[in-house]
Amino acid sequence: MNRNMLSLRTTLGLGAVVALALAGCASSTPVLDAGFGQAVRDARTAQTLNPKASAENTQPALGIDGKAASEAQKRYVDSFKQPPRTFEIINIGGSITGD
Repeated sequence: MNRNMLSLRTTLGLGAVVALALAGCASSTPVLDAGFGQAVRDARTAQTLNPKASAENTQPALGIDGKAASEAQKRYVDSFKQPPRTFEIINIGGSITGD
């Protein structure tokens, strides 16, 4: 009888632990989770002037050819790889005008 009681307690204890562990995985905020990111989507929509602009504009860009645009884009990306060169100004005891 004592062995059956210990087995029952162990089974109930393990069942309670499993139930608590599974309860920890449950979402406690289903209403908030359903609208997650809605503010970002609303802001993006509010800032879009014409959402069909890319579908309606089938004309190529005028004023620059593909090779020149590609090189300009490469130079733009490369400009962020190294900071611009700096120079030092030494002004010890002198005035701004150089007198």
